[in-house]
Amino acid sequence: MGLIRFKFQIGFSLLFFLFLHAVVAASFSLLLRFDWWWAPIQFLFPLSAYFLFQQEISPHFYLLILILLSAIFWSTYRSQVPYYPSRSELLAPLLEQISTMNSPRFVDIGSGMGGLLIKLSERRPDGQFLGVEIAPLPWLISYLRGLFNRSRVKFKLGNFYQLNLAEFDVVFCYLSPAAMPSVWHKVKTEMRPGSLFLSYEFIVPDVTPDIVMKINLGGVYLYGWRV
Repeated sequence: MGLIRFKFQIGFSLLFFLFLHAVVAASFSLLLRFDWWWAPIQFLFPLSAYFLFQQEISPHFYLLILILLSAIFWSTYRSQVPYYPSRSELLAPLLEQISTMNSPRFVDIGSGMGGLLIKLSERRPDGQFLGVEIAPLPWLISYLRGLFNRSRVKFKLGNFYQLNLAEFDVVFCYLSPAAMPSVWHKVKTEMRPGSLFLSYEFIVPDVTPDIVMKINLGGVYLYGWRV
């Protein structure tokens, strides 16, 4: 294993240098109060980069990975919403929330690969369901799934901030804590009185929810606010 030598003839094992780099990067993540999961990412990144470099993998592989990740996490840096796939355990609670509604107009803002909406529409054929997704690859998968299942769900590629939420009885999201204040502002500005805003796992800061449903034993909840 090679040595990194500075002009003062101080030698360091390359792995020791990488380990030191990883510790410093992770420490800065903690000092700057990034979310906790940034620390392990920062720690593992230099070690992983060295390991992959040793494998002599074709540059085309890295280009393919870049294209794939860009298609999944498109505009995450701007929207502050990473890709979170919705869980199938949400189906029953969501059906309960719309059980008394006639022909509910339901939108999932950040619909991912669309599985949840397709199942909802199968159980509520009287409803109108729309999924909006900004990332190209998950949207394409949801669109193809809809065609394959002959689903009535409409899947739209785009930014949900361009929607008029007044058109819907229920707005559902599974986004991120960073996005909730701006989403709530849009909800309060556009949604009609009597409509319902639902959020899986993440709350609106300083706003008490009208609905709190425990989804699993891990303490994850579905929250709801009546507008």
